[in-house]
Amino acid sequence: MNSSVERLIQEAYDSLKASDAMSAMEALEEALKIDYEHPEVVYALKCINWWQERMKQLSELSEVYEKGNFILSLWKPFYIFMDRIGPGYEKCVYALRRYVFAVALKFFKEVLTESDDNSDNALLFLQAGRCYKGCGNYELAIKYLEHAARLKKDDGATLSELADVNALLEETRYAKVLFREAFFLAPQAIDLRSLESELIIRLRDKVASLGYSEQEIAEWIPVYGNLYGVFSVKRELKPIELRKLKDSIFALENEVKNRPESLLFSKPRLLNRYFWLIDHYENVKEDPRREAALLIEETMLKIRVIDPAIYEQFRN
Repeated sequence: MNSSVERLIQEAYDSLKASDAMSAMEALEEALKIDYEHPEVVYALKCINWWQERMKQLSELSEVYEKGNFILSLWKPFYIFMDRIGPGYEKCVYALRRYVFAVALKFFKEVLTESDDNSDNALLFLQAGRCYKGCGNYELAIKYLEHAARLKKDDGATLSELADVNALLEETRYAKVLFREAFFLAPQAIDLRSLESELIIRLRDKVASLGYSEQEIAEWIPVYGNLYGVFSVKRELKPIELRKLKDSIFALENEVKNRPESLLFSKPRLLNRYFWLIDHYENVKEDPRREAALLIEETMLKIRVIDPAIYEQFRN
């Protein structure tokens, strides 16, 4: 009996990967007749039903581009749904990802082939890149995400997706550079649960295990990424970048001092910027080394004041 159920479950997942949700449902319903309490069958049916109900709303949308965006916008509410129905099944979620991203990709490909007027639409290329990544086509994902990054420089969401694909392709050093930049620029713009590489999943889970809330995790990832050596590829900043970093530090120091209610985000952001400043001084080639050492010591003292525990970890 169990072998028949397992075979039908696999058949359902294969159908999802082939963008055939109806056949997947039929296979799971057949499995349910054999074992109506099988937890994975019940879970998979709930998940597919959730998506099928919402896909019906596509008929209400007239623009092809809007349809693709609508599908991708459903991921966050789907995460909430998954959390509510209990522990998930990795193979099920993977098959669903392949199905959903393939459906969305059809709409974005249609827009891309309609005309050349979309050649400067950074969001379109970002969404197409996300879909190709979700479908497992990492080479095309890189192509579209790199184009999106060129069109919209310093976009944290795009850089995080590009970093993720590079990590999946085992381009680890470049992935670390991109993740570090992305989480510096806009941690709240990054969809953590859409990231698939072990590099970032392990770091995310480690930070989550420390007791931070869902909102806080993205803010603390760059801090602990530095402490644990994940964001280990550093660089000297350009003069204009250094000025912006110092201005940002000054603003955050005032925020921490005058608005203690803002510490949820401002504290980890300030710590991360202190780390960037120290990294810059350690890599600087023009300033006298003694001056750089004094500036590093001064910044370390600031870290000790704002968070003694982080200071001890960073120092050691």
